[in-house]
Order: sequence, then C-alpha cells, then structure tokens
Amino acid sequence: SMERYGHLNLDEEVRSRLLQMSASTIDRLLSPARKQAKGKQRKRNTPKKASKQIPVRTFSDWQDSLPGELEIDFVEHCGSTTSGVFIHSLVGADVCSGWTEPVPLLAREQTLVAEGLDVMCESFPVPVISLNPDNNSAFINDTLVDYCKRRNLKFTRSRPYKKNDQAWVEQKNGAVIRRFVGYDRFSGVVAARLFTKLYRVLRLYVNYFQPSFKLLEKTRDGAKVTKRYSKPMTPADRLLEHPMVSEEDKEALRTERSRLDPIELLHRIRETQAALAALSTPGNNNRPRGKDLDEFLGKLSILWREGEVRPTHRKANDTPRYWRTRPDPFEDVWPEVLYWLGEEPDATAKSLFERLTIKYPGKFQTGQLRTLQRRVKEWRCVMAHELVFACNEPEDDLVPTCQ
Repeated sequence: SMERYGHLNLDEEVRSRLLQMSASTIDRLLSPARKQAKGKQRKRNTPKKASKQIPVRTFSDWQDSLPGELEIDFVEHCGSTTSGVFIHSLVGADVCSGWTEPVPLLAREQTLVAEGLDVMCESFPVPVISLNPDNNSAFINDTLVDYCKRRNLKFTRSRPYKKNDQAWVEQKNGAVIRRFVGYDRFSGVVAARLFTKLYRVLRLYVNYFQPSFKLLEKTRDGAKVTKRYSKPMTPADRLLEHPMVSEEDKEALRTERSRLDPIELLHRIRETQAALAALSTPGNNNRPRGKDLDEFLGKLSILWREGEVRPTHRKANDTPRYWRTRPDPFEDVWPEVLYWLGEEPDATAKSLFERLTIKYPGKFQTGQLRTLQRRVKEWRCVMAHELVFACNEPEDDLVPTCQ
C-alpha cells in the first residue's frame, strides 16, 4: 500500500504507475523475488499405494512355474446374499503341482489373512516362495506387503477383472471347495471348527489320492486349438517327480502317504459334511447320527448304481412346472390352426406360422415359431396315441351279443 510505504522517496511518475497496477500484475512481477527469499522447498515423502508396489503377473507368466509358487483366492460361504458376516475359505493352489491348501476364516480381514497364510505355509509340503492374489482389498494392502517382505516371499497380483490370470486357483475353488462344501451359508465359531476339521482331512484326500490332468502345451492352427495334457497324476506324485524338490521333502511326502487310508479319509469327510449340512439347515440343530466305518464300506459297493448324493449338495427340484410364465400367443388362433391341421395333417409348423403371419400381419414375431412347433408336436403325439389305442378298444357294434 502506498500509504504504508509513503516515506520512501519515489518519483511522482513511478508512484502513479504503481497505483495503476493490478494485484495480479504485482504478484507476477514479485514471484522471482519471493522464490529467492523462500529458498528451495523440501519435497514430502508421500507413501506409495500398496497396489503400486505389487507387480502384475498374467497367465502367460506361469510357463516355468516352480513348486511353492501359489495363487491365493477367497471362496465366500454366504449363501444367496453377501450381507453380514460369514465364513471365507482362503485357498492356496500350487501352479506347478496342483497342491491345494484351504484355510477357513471367520471374516475377511487382512490380519486374519496373514494368520491364515502362516497356517498355509506351515502345512505346505515344500517351502512357499511366492504369493499371487487377485485385487481383493484384503490382499492388496500394506499388511500383506510387509508380511511378504518379512518372510522373503515374492508378492505379485493379477490384473483387475481378468479371471484367466488366476485360472489354477479358480479351478480348485470349484473342483475342491464347492464340490465338498457346497453353496450354503455358514457363519459362527461352530461352523468354523467344522470347516477346520473338514479341511484337515480334505487336503490329505485330494492331494494324495485324487489324480488330475495338467495342460502341457496349447497350439493354434487358424481356428483349431490343440491341447496336450500330461498323464493323470496326484499333486503329491508331481512333487515327487520334480527335480527342484529336496530329498527331505520327498521322503516326508512318502512317509505321510504310506500311513494314510483313502477309504477312511472319505468316511471322515462324509461325516463332517453331514454335520455341516445339519448346521446350515434352518431350525435343525441336531447333529445327524454318524455311520461307523463298516457300514460306510458296506454301502460303497452299491453307490455307483444308486448315485451318491453328498450331504452338502443342493437338493434338486424334480417337480415339473405346470404353469405358464408368459401369456400364450396362439390362444386366440389355436382353433383355426387345429382346423388347418384337420385339413392337412402333414402340414409343418413353419408353413402354418407363415399362414398366420400373412393373415394377421404384425401380430406374431419370428421368435414365436419355436412355440408353435412345440404345440404342433404335442398335438401330433396326442393324435398318434388316439389312433393307436382307439383300435384296441371294443366297439359296441362289433361285440357279439348272447342269444
């Protein structure tokens, strides 16, 4: 302000020019002096986001995978709604061998995920060297980044909305977890204990006694895709044949497999599944009676004929539907169609539909031809039934009368 610095000896011309300058012009002219007076500002060290610290690994980067490189994912046991708290299964799948390790969690929380990974790494038969999750917020955070740095694990992630980047663990989610647990809703400490009991047996049964194929190569010749698979092997057999697995780990695998009985493991799995099925049923808190091993073995010989239904599977609705979900488009013209069929029994449904579209333009759509074909097929079945069985019925004028 000129009133504030009026004691300075300034010419009248300079004084008048300063009074005519705007505030923005003065700020622009004084900016070099202000920068020199303030000096060089120090940059703030802003922390990077966890997603920026984790490199991306796509499906094409798993060609030469080593034992111990895991893909991890969640399986939600929420039933038909994701509201509230429910049990999550933390699943780790070894890309090289197919070895699967599931761990139940009471809720999806990053500290619980770290504890579940500790259990998974201790149960794995070879040292874990890397983890590859999806972009779930329970995985992509500073807690998991620090966890991998502390345990010297390579931490990568898949691309968002690209399920093929995690094809191996996604396949195990359906073939192992959903196959043995189902799709019901489970929550609470009691259900978590049953999950723990089931997974302790399930990991042994699947990894030691359930062989599977593994894709070796895939070639494309134009539109034709040729895939070549290895012979069916269990995950334990693949680890035993891999040259990067140490002899100590191989000997531990052989020792544990020698003391296991697959029939007994399957029996224990069925018992736990029955308890889970009773726990997930509303209003049924009674645990079902467990079968002894002899009774279970006695029924194995006939299960292949009857078809075994696991206790945790959904009950199929075999009741046929007898009601219509949409109005019948041919209700008004069906008597006319029957008249045409009476005159020409060999007429096709397509020719009848063309006659209807000509007679009633704009009333029928092309997609309704299939409906008319089903109706005509049902009519022909009824007429054929009457023609066949009407001949076997006695007629009054052909039956001889007693004299």
